[in-house]
Amino acid sequence: MGFPSANIGLNRHILEGIYLSKTKIEGKIYPSLTFVGAAKTFNDTKYHSETYLLDFSGNLYNKWISIRLIKKIRENEKFENAKELVAQMKKDELVAREYFGQLTLPKQNKILV
Repeated sequence: MGFPSANIGLNRHILEGIYLSKTKIEGKIYPSLTFVGAAKTFNDTKYHSETYLLDFSGNLYNKWISIRLIKKIRENEKFENAKELVAQMKKDELVAREYFGQLTLPKQNKILV
């Protein structure tokens, strides 16, 4: 859907929603957005986390990452289709960029997970 993410299965339930977050990879911290929950739009029942790193391009396979949730920006919602979900994700990205002080236009990120 144009938002490459690091996906992590969760055993413990954190309140579902979309969070501003910071992700640490090899000692460097990246601003990020993290989804926690089950993807309602796709009728998913698996509780998991997906983190989208702003302006990151690289390979995360076999790397340890640490994610710190900072602030919840919205609840987990069910959208009519993937197109509506992507439109909301773009709005979420703008909220994150404003919060982190990144006023540049979003880049196309490439993450391999």
